[in-house]
Amino acid sequence: MAEGVDAAPQFGRPAPPPQTGWERLRELLRRDERQQYPEETVNILKSAFTGGVVGWMYGGLPAFYQARKAFIERSHGELFHNRADAVQSAHRAGLRSFLRYGWRWSWRVAAFVTIFNTVSTGLSVYRNKTTISHFASAGAFTGALFRMHLGLQGLAGGVVFGTVFGIPAGGLLMMMQKLAGETLQEKRNRERRELYEQKLAEWQSRLSVTEVLGQTESNTQGGPEVERARESRSY
Repeated sequence: MAEGVDAAPQFGRPAPPPQTGWERLRELLRRDERQQYPEETVNILKSAFTGGVVGWMYGGLPAFYQARKAFIERSHGELFHNRADAVQSAHRAGLRSFLRYGWRWSWRVAAFVTIFNTVSTGLSVYRNKTTISHFASAGAFTGALFRMHLGLQGLAGGVVFGTVFGIPAGGLLMMMQKLAGETLQEKRNRERRELYEQKLAEWQSRLSVTEVLGQTESNTQGGPEVERARESRSY
């Protein structure tokens, strides 16, 4: 009985692709039949990781070289066991600065990129199209969020900085998508439509087989009754 209840939804008509903006947004948090998240969600995670690595290199490498140079300048009067000991001490000083300042830049860049991509992707998914205004709005929101602790002037500066950053970044991304032949939203809509048509064809095929089996079963059950009716009339 339980198997019948679980199997019933499989024979229902496939659900059409999401039609409203909220349905498309909820789809970003759901896995598909292959237990994979949508491409938009994966891209947000990838960009966050990439931003973290770039931020760490941007903040950590200059700090490493500066700390190493400063250590060498300060240690002219110090005594070391040998040259290798001096080199290792300089590298340790540089490594400490690399980890300290690299982490400071890493999480900030990762957070900025994540918020920017989340807002721009959310707007594009909700409206089911990609425009430069989505990236400008995402940049303004992210910049304001990072500078709001500096007061009204900082908030305004963050909006300007974020907008200036978002427009060229969005334009570059849209240009790359155009060169690929279709935007991410066009690709997503095409995949949704193709998957729905495939499921619908499979459902119609199963439905026709079920109808044929039901007709065959009814004919098989009706055959003996017809024979008995004929025999009763003959008597």
